[in-house]
Amino acid sequence: MSYDESHSPAPRRRTSRTTLTVALAALVPGAFAGWLIWQATGGSDEGGPARSASASSPADGTGDSPGSPGSEPRPGLSESPGSSAPSKPARGDDGAPGDARPAPGEGPLAGRVVVIDPGHNPGNFKHTTEINKLVDIGTNRKECDTTGTSGNSGYTEAEFTADVSQRLRTLLRKEGATVKLTHDNDRPWGPCVDERAEIGNKAKADAVISIHADGSAVGNRGFHVILPALVKSGGADTTKIVAPSRDLGERVAGNFVRTTGSAPSNYLGDDTGLDVRDDLGGLNLSTVPKVFIECGNMRDSKDIALLTSANWRQKAAQGMADGISSFLKR
Repeated sequence: MSYDESHSPAPRRRTSRTTLTVALAALVPGAFAGWLIWQATGGSDEGGPARSASASSPADGTGDSPGSPGSEPRPGLSESPGSSAPSKPARGDDGAPGDARPAPGEGPLAGRVVVIDPGHNPGNFKHTTEINKLVDIGTNRKECDTTGTSGNSGYTEAEFTADVSQRLRTLLRKEGATVKLTHDNDRPWGPCVDERAEIGNKAKADAVISIHADGSAVGNRGFHVILPALVKSGGADTTKIVAPSRDLGERVAGNFVRTTGSAPSNYLGDDTGLDVRDDLGGLNLSTVPKVFIECGNMRDSKDIALLTSANWRQKAAQGMADGISSFLKR
């Protein structure tokens, strides 16, 4: 898939439905482009059409972040000077200062519970013994967590996910949702991938999203949303969540295109921006609708320019919020 060389996808942000149709059609092929427009503008209560699972790329050592072979995490490094570093996340469920939101019980998402899972923890690299402990993910055993990946400048995935998670929380609260984070700069490492799933389960969340950025090869660009495969093994049973998770993932993908102008991944997902996996504990062990999103490739110069932009991160959070809101209002 070809990409616009500009980091500013201005033509795709116009509000005219006709212009939006043309821009999106240039982004994605054939029927998927039409579906994205339909989904982003309201869609049907039953979500988009089913798609076959694509071949999954193997993990790159980033735990439940499904990177690509050859990526090497560079944990603990600060962002290079001149880039837009994320702010420290707000603590607790009472919001950051100035986090305006409706009174309890008000707003279109009142009574709905959303759990946001920021991929990895900035402190993981200091606790390798703890995060290397194996935990049961249903299909096998896997490391508790990993450090995540990073850009060549040292901007880490954990920094990125913490920032976007805070932005997403603010947006969802403004619609009246109750929002919980699996961690919020409030623990030295972790949580493990099985605990991340359990947090959403115990909250009886209406939707869960795990936020990541990929560590793939240069030239691999774009986002993809990961959906749970049908798994019935050990303590994992995704039977009840496969269909609603696909609906959630398709709505998030459609709205992510609309708000960010980013194209679906050009290296997996067959240009749909969707991938199905059975090797991620955060999905296998979930009993509530849940998806992962890889927002871009931290190792590609064009993608990392977006990921380090505060303006783009706000658009990314808005796209996720719109997709989740659409799912919860269906």
